[in-house]
Amino acid sequence: MKLQAMDRRTFFKRSSVGLTGFTLLPAVSLLSGCKTQANANQILVGVTSRTRVLDPRQATDALSSRLNRLIYRQLIDFNESFEPVPDLASWEKLSPTQYRFTLQERPQFHHGKQLDADDVVATFNSILDPKEGSPLRGSLKHIISVKAINDAQFDFYLAHPDTLFVGRLVIGILPKDLIDQKNSFLSEPIGCGACSFISMDEQRLVLQRPDKTTLEFIPVKDATVRVLKLRKGELDVIQNDLSPELLNYCHHRDDLVVESHFGTSFAYIGFNFEDPLLSRLEMRQALAHGINRPSIIKTLFAGEARLAGGLLVPEHWCGVPDLNGFDYDPDKSRALLNELRKQTDLIKPYLNEKGEIQLSYKTSSDPTRIRLATIYQAELKKIGIALDIQSYDWGTFYSDIKKGRFQLYSLAWVGIKSPDIFQYVFDSNAIPPRGANRGRYRDAEADALIREAGKTQSLTEEAKLYRQLQRHLETTLAAMPLWYENQYAVMRKGIEGYQLYSDGRFDGLLKVKKTI
Repeated sequence: MKLQAMDRRTFFKRSSVGLTGFTLLPAVSLLSGCKTQANANQILVGVTSRTRVLDPRQATDALSSRLNRLIYRQLIDFNESFEPVPDLASWEKLSPTQYRFTLQERPQFHHGKQLDADDVVATFNSILDPKEGSPLRGSLKHIISVKAINDAQFDFYLAHPDTLFVGRLVIGILPKDLIDQKNSFLSEPIGCGACSFISMDEQRLVLQRPDKTTLEFIPVKDATVRVLKLRKGELDVIQNDLSPELLNYCHHRDDLVVESHFGTSFAYIGFNFEDPLLSRLEMRQALAHGINRPSIIKTLFAGEARLAGGLLVPEHWCGVPDLNGFDYDPDKSRALLNELRKQTDLIKPYLNEKGEIQLSYKTSSDPTRIRLATIYQAELKKIGIALDIQSYDWGTFYSDIKKGRFQLYSLAWVGIKSPDIFQYVFDSNAIPPRGANRGRYRDAEADALIREAGKTQSLTEEAKLYRQLQRHLETTLAAMPLWYENQYAVMRKGIEGYQLYSDGRFDGLLKVKKTI
């Protein structure tokens, strides 16, 4: 059954209870007569797009990384505090530049070969080979060599000390024989993970669990269509990537189940520090106090988010639990702006004909992001700021942000685990294309803390320095923290045992069951 454009446009209507009051129109006949025969040994998962990167040496996007976790095993994983823990191998630090790993398991690859140290060496050597063009090479380029000692042990030799080194090894291990044969893992992935690869085409990716249950990942770009397919039985599970209205609708359906879990995706508003007005701390503070984050979380997100104070979540081993960002205080915003208005030469170029401070805000054309922008616009209007919203397709928007063509913008960092992200995002030397310091933030104290943390050989001292850095970034408002959005899954009734994780991994699919 095909869904017509008008059906999707009329899927929701706003009720009188405000942002969270979205209900389904009475005419739901488009769902009738479209049932799909349920199969208990087949879990149908709706995803936003088709993945094309089933080679862990090449994967950088979230969807590919999550799927690769099911097919491959890695040397290490992360615990709930985002500290590295053994997966395939344990390790010991023989010197600041030498680490010895010992395989705790030697599972079979899906083509029958048993994993050994040579497979690990071959995997990392292929990543380090410039001819292979792995995008992961940059984060591992300080590895001088990887040498097998015996079937179960191998050593990594580094060019310089790196206390975060072990946490960089979350890369699926490939079999050496197939690497040597130049096997195309993109189309024929062979790992030793819980799921084996069955097939892939434009319509679906099929993996198989050890119990012979198939996990079928079906790309459906339109979020509304994903929900309709879920109700019809053409999908069993969808995870994330719904608008707040759709998620709220699913919460109120008797035939659907919604589960959520704290997430790590950090949403923020970025400032251009090369703009004369936005480079002033008072201006950034006025903006931060002028946006009611708790109200937005309650209304637009229906509570499916929590206040953020820094890039790392509070439970991270380098996190700061009492960091929550700036309180909503419009009176304080007005007072700060009134002081700035006394500096006529500074403020005059920013005033519009109404005497408001005019600023531009860039965002993507995603409907939820535009809706957020209009909320910011309405709230800042109350304190005397006129926000000019400029929305673009993703490519244009992202290009402008990297090039510094903005005053204000909003983005999110997804799946952050390692604290060395701070160097990439806030170091004065990380301005694009050398990094992701898109706001052109330059601060001597922040640079000193970043570099000191990178040199220390004590994880305890490193955590202390990174916490100090996060407090400094909040004080100087290097970016305006908004919230951490929750991870959530929407399932049909009869889908049981699905577990969510804060980083959005699909591991919960390994145990989920379908009851008919």
